[in-house]
Amino acid sequence: MPRFLVRFVHAVDSVNYMIGRAAMYLLFAMFAVLVWSIVAKIFFRPPLWSMEMTEYFFVGYYLLGGAYSLILGANVRMDLLYTRWSPRKRATINAITGLGLIFFLAVIVFGGIGAVIYAFEYGQRSSSAWRPYLAPIKIVVCIGAFQMLMQSISFFIRDIATIRGAPISQEIAVLRLSLRNGLHLVRDKVRLDVELGA
Repeated sequence: MPRFLVRFVHAVDSVNYMIGRAAMYLLFAMFAVLVWSIVAKIFFRPPLWSMEMTEYFFVGYYLLGGAYSLILGANVRMDLLYTRWSPRKRATINAITGLGLIFFLAVIVFGGIGAVIYAFEYGQRSSSAWRPYLAPIKIVVCIGAFQMLMQSISFFIRDIATIRGAPISQEIAVLRLSLRNGLHLVRDKVRLDVELGA
């Protein structure tokens, strides 16, 4: 495969891996909002925003983590026949079905961009009592769909490389937070096949 495609695959895998790892922490934000909602309901006046804010955190959690779950192979697959096939046949079937996924995600991204533009132009708000602006959550939906689109293209390129007999390395570069000698970012390498337990 051309070097620029291999670099593209590794860049997409790395970025989606890091965003997915960061998105996992939205679960704690969701938990904090729900705990505050319970405490406020018992001792104070219940907030109008808590349930809707929890839903927005959840949307961010599963959409920004969607590409990460694709990397980890956490998506549902019919393994009845798939596990019996050779890696080349798996790659062929994945490439064919991947084209359908790429088309689907491209339509979602294209439609999402239109929805974001509409939300900004008209100051679209939720119909709830809290009435937050909808543009931020629509942007998150577009970013999550775009991540999954890029990851699907990355998988398609990997599958084509496997069909051609030159699979692309599963090793990617990532940034991690380190607490040694103060809080700072450290460049690290992750092997996706090891991370997956393959």
